[in-house]
Amino acid sequence: MEELPVPHNIKISNITCDSFKILWEMDSKSKDRITHYFIDLNKKENKNSNKFKHKDVPTKLVAKAVPLPMTVRGHWFLSPRTEYTVAVQTASKQVDGDYVVSEWSEIIEFCTADYSKVHLAQLLEKAEVIAGRMLKFTVFYRNQHKEYFDYIREQHGNAMQPSVKDNSGSHGSPISGKLEGIFFSCSTEFNTGKPPQDSPYGRYRFEIAAEKLFNPNTNLYFGDFYCMYTAYHYVILVIAPVGSPGDEFCKQRLPQLNSKDNKFLTCTEEDGMLVYHHAQDVILEVIYTDPVDLSLGTVAEITGHQLMSLSTANAKKDPSCKTCNISVGR
Repeated sequence: MEELPVPHNIKISNITCDSFKILWEMDSKSKDRITHYFIDLNKKENKNSNKFKHKDVPTKLVAKAVPLPMTVRGHWFLSPRTEYTVAVQTASKQVDGDYVVSEWSEIIEFCTADYSKVHLAQLLEKAEVIAGRMLKFTVFYRNQHKEYFDYIREQHGNAMQPSVKDNSGSHGSPISGKLEGIFFSCSTEFNTGKPPQDSPYGRYRFEIAAEKLFNPNTNLYFGDFYCMYTAYHYVILVIAPVGSPGDEFCKQRLPQLNSKDNKFLTCTEEDGMLVYHHAQDVILEVIYTDPVDLSLGTVAEITGHQLMSLSTANAKKDPSCKTCNISVGR
């Protein structure tokens, strides 16, 4: 009996955060005997391939020989933004239920995509459920060490510069490692209505009137929703001046929020004045996508403690939390 054709020239396309299409070529000889395809998928960082050594043992995915390209979805819990290797062999199911299989194809590498707007909309809905009531606030603030502000004055002409967001939060977030911005907070203490005196990020605080960053000339986007094995949750929002590079980046990748009416951060007008509210039950991390001059606000030392344990720098999301995870991966 002639050997089954070995798949070659494998092509991966239509990659999302949890699916892909796969296509390959085969010699026509014995092609009509093929009843199934075996597909072996491994995370690239896994040095020890789980591929079975014996040709007569089915591998991870046994798929009926459907017309190519074949969509692979739901067979594994694919993780977003993750490098994988894939190899294929053809198989013919025998009368006794066993399989005759070809040699393995070459191994192909590919990387899954970030969350799409559809997936982020699912995260957004989950975040809205726990956002809580809205509290009034008047300033955005950013805590850093004294050396940071000295450096900004001496090396950047007094203007804080956007930097690339770290990898904290959801693994599939399209802003991690890509969006440039400046992190701000706006949370207030319930009893005082003012920013807390403690901070994880440094003893010096830059405060700026809310209307300087968030106003009718800016757009607001939902960026992420996550926790770090804790009871409290974080929501990342992005404020981008209309028409700016940051605005164009977000428009293509993130759900846009109505600045006047959403569950997290609002800017409304009352008696000719802009009034601001933030959600009480989530910790907001606000990214502003343009440079901010220190002369637009004030820098002063806080009186509280530096709580390093609350830092979210490169923090990994809890993949088991039912509150802030969606079903397409982590």
